[in-house]
Amino acid sequence: MPSNAARIVEHAALGNLPARPGVSFLYDGEPVQGHEGEPIAAALLAAGFRVFRTMPRSGDARGGYCMVGRCADCLVVVDGVPNVPACVTPVASGIAVQTQHGRGEAEWAGFSEPSG
Repeated sequence: MPSNAARIVEHAALGNLPARPGVSFLYDGEPVQGHEGEPIAAALLAAGFRVFRTMPRSGDARGGYCMVGRCADCLVVVDGVPNVPACVTPVASGIAVQTQHGRGEAEWAGFSEPSG
């Protein structure tokens, strides 16, 4: 079960938050513990990770900013799919999450560039 040290377990308005089952996933090849259904960003932040992607030109680090899926600062690669917003995507057992570098590489399996 993941530690609650960096998680909100008691909320001023909501009271005590119910416990949820723990899940394991990988972030850049490193095992991370999360709670079922929480956003990937919440699990990463609780585990001490602050950088989720780097900017295309400058390479500057980015992490959680708006935390509601509007900005793009928390985009990660999930199971090979780039541009996934970590702040609104629920963590799931066994997923592989990676830091996204730049714009991400689109996967076009089964598709080819139009000719002509």
